[in-house]
Amino acid sequence: MAVLALLWGSGFLWIKLALSGGIAPLHLTIVRCALGAAVLLVLARSAGQRMPRDRRTWAHLLVAAFFCNALPFFLFSLGQQTVDSGVAGVLNATTPLWSVAIGLTLRTERRLGPLRLTGLLLGFAGTLLIFAPWQQSGLTSWGALALLAAAVSYAVAFAYMARHLIGRETAPLALSAAQLLTATGLTTLALPAAPSGTSSPTLTGILALLVLGTLGTGITFHLNSRLIAEEGPTAAATVGYLLPVVSVALGAVVLGEEIGVRIVLGMVVVLAGVGLTRTQTRTRTQTRPRLRTGDAGATAKAPSVEPDGAVRC
Repeated sequence: MAVLALLWGSGFLWIKLALSGGIAPLHLTIVRCALGAAVLLVLARSAGQRMPRDRRTWAHLLVAAFFCNALPFFLFSLGQQTVDSGVAGVLNATTPLWSVAIGLTLRTERRLGPLRLTGLLLGFAGTLLIFAPWQQSGLTSWGALALLAAAVSYAVAFAYMARHLIGRETAPLALSAAQLLTATGLTTLALPAAPSGTSSPTLTGILALLVLGTLGTGITFHLNSRLIAEEGPTAAATVGYLLPVVSVALGAVVLGEEIGVRIVLGMVVVLAGVGLTRTQTRTRTQTRPRLRTGDAGATAKAPSVEPDGAVRC
């Protein structure tokens, strides 16, 4: 869990370093998807998992790849051009709140008790505290809004994937490899729209992108799949609470970012709200039997997406 939280939480740091190293947001997105897909393809092949072959699954993967990978990866790269990596991690933590809101809109969330409703309102209050539109020094900007839109995109993707992709016969690693492969194709199609005349990337930027694609995108999914199979989805979801803490700490220590009291307080309020919205979910998932790595159903039945956004391929 500690390694997974470190790798995922450091993703915002690698994005910032890659951008500072002269890599454009669209190029960063394409290479990140391609490297993550390559890692997962190798892992899926070594595990004997086959890619999906039916057209219906690939059609669903097209939608999932857009909302879960291509769009949010690009929006995070775009937003972090003007917003600190620590703040990006904090705004990313709002994904579970949007998941609940979307569930209510689509009526997949049938019951929202007083405790979960309080958590939802508390979470959005924390988000408002982070943006502080009533202050001149508030965070309201196009970059911050892009980061918030990325969190919403994740929530849309998780709702779609839970309905159309989870529980299929294709094993999780192969399914995710196919999804990132699709995302690579989608982002490559946007290359003609990329601005020309960008500066040559530095060695730091290239290395940061390599780490982001291989470790922060490919390996993290593999670790998360193992964690779900061995410890259950509740344990895997716990990692989501650590991501903003890791991103804030790394941003302050490595990049010297100044995180004000308002941002830290907003993060605490958001995470408290997320915890309340997940109260009934935790109670429900803890009653499920654990799956061991060697179990025949561990790969096929282990969910690859958590409703709170714990898994980001």
